[in-house]
Amino acid sequence: MNRFRAHNSSEANLRSAPDRVWDVLTDPELLPRLTPYLKRIEVDGDRWTWHLTRIPVMSATITPTFTEVMTFEEPTRIVFAHDPAKTDERTGVEGTYLLTPAGSGTHVAIDLEVWCDLPLPRISRIAVETVMGGVVAAMGKRFAANMLRHLGE
Repeated sequence: MNRFRAHNSSEANLRSAPDRVWDVLTDPELLPRLTPYLKRIEVDGDRWTWHLTRIPVMSATITPTFTEVMTFEEPTRIVFAHDPAKTDERTGVEGTYLLTPAGSGTHVAIDLEVWCDLPLPRISRIAVETVMGGVVAAMGKRFAANMLRHLGE
């Protein structure tokens, strides 16, 4: 197994008020309807287990399930950290969502890194991480479009 990573960093100004954006980003029932590949989220206190559908990555297909320790600093910050107790999980996310009032709307800054342990050789790192980066970017774009539509923007 080798660990591969993809990073997504983006910012946007939304017309919606921070509390409305916060409500979307912290709703485990709504997020799967807005996020490509996300089937469901199971919540157990501050532990959220994310269940994704099959995702093709080079010659492998993965069906990730990973548990994140979620830290919510309402209404400005959401932190994702992979649960260190889940040593059997081969995928995880580390990152932050920052929400800042911007006039009557919200400035959203996202910085996430997805990692996945795959049965692929190290020599394939550039190709695998390029594919992973493309998948993460596409998921982010679809999520953003779906969230804007949900918010009526």
